[in-house]
Amino acid sequence: MERQEKKWGKKNVDNDSLLEVPKGWKEPGITKEENKHGMLAESSFATLFPKYREKYLRECWPLVKKTLADYEIKAELDVVEGSMSVSTTRKTWDPYSIVNARDLIKLLARSVPYEQAIRILENDIACDIIKIASLCRNKERFVKRRQRVIGPNGSTLKAIELLTECYVLVQGNTVSALGPHKGLRDVRKIIEDTMKNIHPIYNIKTLMIRKELAKDPQLQNESWDRFLPKFKSKNISKRKQPMKKRTKKIYTPFPPPQPESKVDKELASGEYFLKPSTKKARRQAEKKEKQKEAVEKKQDKRAQAFVPPQETGESAAKKLKKSDDTVNVEELKKKIKKAQKKKIGQTSGS
Repeated sequence: MERQEKKWGKKNVDNDSLLEVPKGWKEPGITKEENKHGMLAESSFATLFPKYREKYLRECWPLVKKTLADYEIKAELDVVEGSMSVSTTRKTWDPYSIVNARDLIKLLARSVPYEQAIRILENDIACDIIKIASLCRNKERFVKRRQRVIGPNGSTLKAIELLTECYVLVQGNTVSALGPHKGLRDVRKIIEDTMKNIHPIYNIKTLMIRKELAKDPQLQNESWDRFLPKFKSKNISKRKQPMKKRTKKIYTPFPPPQPESKVDKELASGEYFLKPSTKKARRQAEKKEKQKEAVEKKQDKRAQAFVPPQETGESAAKKLKKSDDTVNVEELKKKIKKAQKKKIGQTSGS
């Protein structure tokens, strides 16, 4: 009870006020003077690199060693095994620098240039290597979606870099990102959504709107859901639909009714009680009626060939008479005169 009273006696502290970070605040980094004695235990990390990176790593390795020497970290390049390793020494004064050195050799192995990879040693910079091979099994789809991240002439990748303030490199089965923590979170979301067949333009548009909303101080403590676009997936499957779609019948626990037998039908119509002679006479009469109908149908079909077709138009003689009545006499005279002139010309020439 006394302990509880002591707790309740304390002043109520607002947790939100404790979590607020003033604008432009930067965490003070550790200096060499703060840890003069160095480290007791040794930590080391190693990573493999592909064969095509060997030439570049040979060229830039002296620069890597020089940079890590400022943090008293030892770096080694093994070309025979194809590996890079970093380890702390007794003089290493920054405990977290070995983790940054590990990320540095990882980025160099994933084809990130030295100029960009060296930024990982800064305080506010982190890296994220996103594995995209497992997100899409089909190889053709994987290549198309990976190309979608890059965009035409690298325009989509450039837009992602500008909005997230991160360096992004697509290489093989991985995407390497380097930048602030907030930007890395956005980059991972865009890459994973793209590999799940969501176009990156949707996430880019959302980021652009968020960036504009962040400039307004009145909207800082409000929800931005009403401003952000909501995209619905319109993924229609291209599976061939069957010609006849079977509809499921409603389930009933009772069995279907038993079909009527021949005897049941005869009982219902009253034929069962007739004599066999009358039954036979009735069957023969029905058979004769059916034969008669079939003969009539055949005769009608044969007779159709001898039926003359109906003449809808006028006869040829009437058409000739009409054409004689409508003859233009003047045109006929001109034709006759032309023919006579030709004959006269021929006789004079001969």
